[in-house]
Amino acid sequence: MATESTQDYYSLFAVTVDLSILTVRQDVLCALVVERGIEPYRGQWALPGGFVRPDEDLAVAARRELNEETGLANLPGHLEQLATYGAPGRDPRTRVITVAYLAMAPDLPVPVAGTDATASRWAPVDELLASDDSLAFDHGRILADGVERARAKIEYTPLATAFCPPEFTVADLRQIYETVWGVRLDPRNFHRKVTGTPGFLLPTGRTTKRDSGRPAELFRCGPAGVLHPAMLRPTPGSTRNDN
Repeated sequence: MATESTQDYYSLFAVTVDLSILTVRQDVLCALVVERGIEPYRGQWALPGGFVRPDEDLAVAARRELNEETGLANLPGHLEQLATYGAPGRDPRTRVITVAYLAMAPDLPVPVAGTDATASRWAPVDELLASDDSLAFDHGRILADGVERARAKIEYTPLATAFCPPEFTVADLRQIYETVWGVRLDPRNFHRKVTGTPGFLLPTGRTTKRDSGRPAELFRCGPAGVLHPAMLRPTPGSTRNDN
């Protein structure tokens, strides 16, 4: 049975959820951020998130906070737990443990701020990670971890398609890989790789007109959960000829 001092100790802890939500807008990898309307860090940009209610599951709290702070009630795409962060002093109010989520979604509408956020926007990831104090709390670290997780997962899973609409061309998918990885890929080798990987893409039987006027085949995500062989990530600034 817990002693009174132990009960007081546990009452000093709080649990929050924070969301690292990534999308590709105008060929730029972006993250959703909100401007805090309350202290601490009032006026600074932060990832969407907030305190978990006593009767809430973590994933439910994450979706509620997303809706309350940005107006995005139903987030399409992929959502997964990223990591847990609990360093002492990460929140000046009290000892706060946060469970971070990573979401990858197609281009989404402009968010609408609400509750304790005075504004919200999609911001380029490179801008947000340019300095340690670009985001409130330790959200810069959380976002950096989320970006690295996304870059790694599209190597060995088909999750790059989470940034695409339901139907897309191989060129659309290649643009996603180039944007997330920050590299240029050889178009012909990329086409051969993705269409030759079992279960990665499924043809829809339809085509769309490209800028050149030539029809391009439309695909959708296939049933594969893991890519064999994997899509190897190039070194930033280089062009791989085998992808």
